[in-house]
Amino acid sequence: MTHGTGSQGPVADGRHTVVVGGGLAGVTAALALADAGVRVTLLEGRPRLGGLAFSFQRGELTVDNGQHVYLRCCTAYRWFLDRIEGAALAPLQDRLDVPVLDAARPAGRRLGRLRRDALPVPLHLGRSLATYPHLSLADRAKVGRAALALKGLDLDDPALDTQDFGSWLAAHGQSERAIEALWDLVGVATLNAVAGDASLGLAAMVFKTGLLSDPGAADIGWARVPLGDLHDRLARKALDSAGVRTEVRTRVTSVSESVNGGWSVQVPGETLQADAVVLAVPQREAHDLLPAGALDAPERLLEIGTAPILNVHVVYDRKVLARPFFAALGTPVQWVFDRTEASGLREGQYLALSQSVAQDEIDEPVAVLRRRYLPELERLLPLTRGAEVLDFFVTRERTATFAPTPGVGRLRPGARTKASGLYLAGAWTATGWPATMESAVRSGVGAADAVLGALGRPRPQHLFEFEEAA
Repeated sequence: MTHGTGSQGPVADGRHTVVVGGGLAGVTAALALADAGVRVTLLEGRPRLGGLAFSFQRGELTVDNGQHVYLRCCTAYRWFLDRIEGAALAPLQDRLDVPVLDAARPAGRRLGRLRRDALPVPLHLGRSLATYPHLSLADRAKVGRAALALKGLDLDDPALDTQDFGSWLAAHGQSERAIEALWDLVGVATLNAVAGDASLGLAAMVFKTGLLSDPGAADIGWARVPLGDLHDRLARKALDSAGVRTEVRTRVTSVSESVNGGWSVQVPGETLQADAVVLAVPQREAHDLLPAGALDAPERLLEIGTAPILNVHVVYDRKVLARPFFAALGTPVQWVFDRTEASGLREGQYLALSQSVAQDEIDEPVAVLRRRYLPELERLLPLTRGAEVLDFFVTRERTATFAPTPGVGRLRPGARTKASGLYLAGAWTATGWPATMESAVRSGVGAADAVLGALGRPRPQHLFEFEEAA
């Protein structure tokens, strides 16, 4: 086994926690515990950290498996970036600005923008909505009324989770066009579901927090370097500095209570003894590792569905897009990002298409996807028509997120289990957020907080500053 190196962080007192899973939830839990002086071992089955937000090499290119963005309101993920000293590598927009191209409109009239002004909520979006060309005047007026109704919803009301967002929008006067050109434009990207398939509770949380809480809440941030630089390289450096023993390529085969009241964590060739264990793995894996009696209804974890995301990667021999990204309507294309600089490409341009709600396409052959998406890019971006496609490939995450369906809220467990010393983390746990990097980090903080409480340790003050910032 490869042992983590690095200078020891705060002096540990002999209490030992094993964190299973090296995605954002597990790395966060490990850092938070180590910062509080707990001895931590982090175990990850893959050869790298970062979970579902990672990079790989394809020839000269460094490719992210998918385009990940965050918003200014993602205070926990922003804390995480600060903690691993990566905030400068994933900056936020100065001010929300989303170019939206409608392929169905005539050339020259395709561009609309969703922007904010430096005004209080909800006036910050007023001018943008008033001039948004992809909605009729009547639709624009009704959108404002629906937004105010959404602002009035109580996110703590469990009844919201039993309803779907699409029915609520329809009941509040939203046309199919308004749902497509505005609500789903944001919702598909953040929830990985169309409005009709999404829990009203999760959708209301996204729109209230992102668009209706603070004028700058929805400003978009994204990594200008490969995700692996952040979530693997910098994360590992931070873990090493904090004194965490990090083991990759180390799959946990069982977790069981020891006779002395602690925990035994079995990996090939070794049994680790721990005072506490954090399972920071996907829900199915957590279900398989949970000892009997740890949850009242462990089968509920298997009822939390999953939803895929497809990413289409195209390298052209020249520059075809002048903006860092855009969203699209009237076409299968959803969001397109320029990844040229981040990937290390020196000539031409590399575009990544992020396709959420990809149930119908996730298993399509590359040749079929090529025939579908290259002509669509030609419709949207005139400069592609004379350009040569140097590379075309796809990455598929079949279980990219949990499915945010109505009723999923009652299936998501909290950090604490019924087994003393065993805790859960992961974007799928009960964070109140959909399956985002923010949800993953929040779950890691929640699990670490629960462990510290059980061990009678004070929680590090700096860790929870983001809660006040929210």
